[in-house]
Amino acid sequence: MREFAVAKPLSGAAEPEISVNRLIVLGLITRLVTDTAVQLFFPFLPVIAEGLRTTSVAVGRLVSLRSAMGLLSPAFGALADQRGYRFTMRLGLLLGALGYLVVGLSTNLWLAAVGMIIGGLGTFAFVPTLQAYLSARLPFNRRARGLGTLEYAWALAGIIGLYLVGLLIDAYGWRLPLFLLSGLMLVAFVGYGRLPGVRQPGGETAVPLRFSWQTVQAFFDLGHNRRSAWAVLLVAACNMLAAMNIFISYGTWLAREYGLGAVALGTVALILGVADLGGSVLMSLLGDKMGLRRGVMIGTFLAVVGYGLLPLLNQGLVLAVVGLIVSRFAFEFSVVGVIALVSEQAPAHRGKMMTLAAAAALLGSSTAGFTGPWVYETYGVPGLSLISATIMGLTLVLLFFFVRDRAEERLFDK
Repeated sequence: MREFAVAKPLSGAAEPEISVNRLIVLGLITRLVTDTAVQLFFPFLPVIAEGLRTTSVAVGRLVSLRSAMGLLSPAFGALADQRGYRFTMRLGLLLGALGYLVVGLSTNLWLAAVGMIIGGLGTFAFVPTLQAYLSARLPFNRRARGLGTLEYAWALAGIIGLYLVGLLIDAYGWRLPLFLLSGLMLVAFVGYGRLPGVRQPGGETAVPLRFSWQTVQAFFDLGHNRRSAWAVLLVAACNMLAAMNIFISYGTWLAREYGLGAVALGTVALILGVADLGGSVLMSLLGDKMGLRRGVMIGTFLAVVGYGLLPLLNQGLVLAVVGLIVSRFAFEFSVVGVIALVSEQAPAHRGKMMTLAAAAALLGSSTAGFTGPWVYETYGVPGLSLISATIMGLTLVLLFFFVRDRAEERLFDK
């Protein structure tokens, strides 16, 4: 991949220049750490529940609590617009390091809940701000390629991160991986202090950090393309709700119905990480050419098929994993396209849009943390399948009738 551009510092005096390619590599490595921390609870939910002497349903609620912290990420978006992306990214990394350290030290659900709250605030402040930071340097016709490359981290977290976590848990217990991830986030916090600042487009329209009714109205004003912008945010929420409804329960499902232990669950996570990587790579290579909206619609349709087939494929371990592979590929293909779509719906409010999208997605995953384990316990795989496939079918309708590729298209319609 050739270098897209050079990041321009705010003042030429003390801040270094750095190529966007190097920023993407740095972001990819950091996201590998944060995404491993986020995904760790999916395949190893029963192992962590046993360590905390509680149930998978209870730990699933902790995951929902962590995800719910993402609803506050728009506040970090406003902070990023005022204080800068670099400041907000470092704050997120520091909070993430503290939160996952507390979870690793937990001896009961209450202390683990505190850690999940802090870790959720940090992780979900960092990721959308990093996306906005890179979006400011990427032209729209290369947005899927650049952001899609960054999203390889989610897949690599499954291929590398979760597989290693499975080995560490088997050898040393479930706490050690959390301590290591916390330490790596702290290292990143120090390293990100050397990044250059950036001038945000439309910075003069940023929302002041003081509370008033006018401030609230201004914050949720997404400009002339507001209908499409809000529709894309709803797509992000639905996509995450449908996916996490299944993925938060697949560790419990495979452990209970097929007897998989920590190492085997880590191996399945590796396989699903390869599927994630395939979806990310394909969207990053083809998304700009086929059109982001069209690409997301294709991924959404494939997700409807993948989720719908899960009960039919749950006839043996291999077929069940095949169904999960199709579902994960479709999910990641869609997610990368949605992120790129969000980035150009309201360019003057990019930091705010990216954090609103994170909040919308986390609202979906928070809901799934409550619904997924309960639905599996009550209705099994058919219940998970029906809910997720139906949500994605409605998402396809939303994409077809309400979403545009970018804000400028509306200007041409006038």
